[in-house]
Amino acid sequence: MRPHIGIFGKRNVGKSSLINALTNQETAIVSNIAGTTTDPVGKAMEILPLGPVFIIDTAGLDDIGELGEKRVKKTIATLKRTDLVILVTTYSDFDEVEKEFLSYNKNAIVVLNKSDVDHSSEIANNTEQFLSESSIDFIRVSAKTGFNIPELRLMIAQKVPEVISSDIILRDLIKPHDIVIHIIPIDSAAPKGRIILPQEQALRETLDNHSLSICIQPEELSLTLDLLKVKPKLIITDSQAIGLISKNTPEDTLLTTYSILFSRLKGELNPFIDGLTVLKELQSGDKVLIAEACTHHSQPDDIGRVKIPHWLDQYTGKKLQYIINAGKMIHQDLENIKLIIQCGGCMINRKEMLHRIKTASENNIPITNYGILISHIHDSLSRTLKPFPDSYRKYVKLFSSFNTSD
Repeated sequence: MRPHIGIFGKRNVGKSSLINALTNQETAIVSNIAGTTTDPVGKAMEILPLGPVFIIDTAGLDDIGELGEKRVKKTIATLKRTDLVILVTTYSDFDEVEKEFLSYNKNAIVVLNKSDVDHSSEIANNTEQFLSESSIDFIRVSAKTGFNIPELRLMIAQKVPEVISSDIILRDLIKPHDIVIHIIPIDSAAPKGRIILPQEQALRETLDNHSLSICIQPEELSLTLDLLKVKPKLIITDSQAIGLISKNTPEDTLLTTYSILFSRLKGELNPFIDGLTVLKELQSGDKVLIAEACTHHSQPDDIGRVKIPHWLDQYTGKKLQYIINAGKMIHQDLENIKLIIQCGGCMINRKEMLHRIKTASENNIPITNYGILISHIHDSLSRTLKPFPDSYRKYVKLFSSFNTSD
């Protein structure tokens, strides 16, 4: 959930020094030897007045040699999860490398570092003129002396809200003192002694909103509804229990899943709904990519590796071929993939999820989401999308009736 701030630039322009100056910590290794930072390195930290952020220090854009080219490739790959790009350069270093980089990242902040070092006024004027004419924000600083570092922090704080397109989980659906029931199965996949991140974050936002939270397991829903004097405004359930919960939830009570909440938070609901239309076209042997954002230990009843393949084979009546991709880098070989099924994405940020949706679109591959798919094949998506009218109407338009024959 922290804004991801990527620090880019050529070797030895002071990227790591700038990070240390911004955070008032010896966070990054600093050396006069060009190429000290070899791979992207991320660290969670605080930058006042912005607050918690995740900063990514990257290798130089001008790295050379076979290994250098691989480093540059990794550096560019981090852009897919970078909310705010900071390009560090100096007046003497600014050239076509930076200009080409900025042509793809115009919403960046250019930091003209080493302003304490003498430089040609003509070079400085030409650089600033280019940036001004390109409508690119820039600032002169010195990581060494601290010149304009507080101003840069403020600039970053003002810029971040422009690049973070959403941070709402459910607070737009509820009001203070509304009752929200959180259905949290405690099964073999549940981590010992805690609840999983989407449940934790949804519960926290409910508390922040001063709504009233009730946490139960699936089999306790009917008893809970009987005990309540006031009906709940919203019920949120784990996707795996949606079949049972949908049957036991009154029609006038809003119902959704954690996965659907997070597919909206981290990505877009509508592309995931569009992805469902390919289900009726799948044939035995077709390749389906299961895209997990984390590298959790697989359980005997694992949702992505066991349950979804079983449910989807049963729903389609076909024997499909499943490819599992775990981690932050989406599968590089998308050839012959007929469908991508993306997890809720609690371990990646919105920028990366949008990149995954875009990658699927560019490769003409339908993409859907765990929660969207599970609700659909259990005849419950008409219920779990009702809190989101635009997406609900889209689903109604695509599927005229809600049953497995559709």
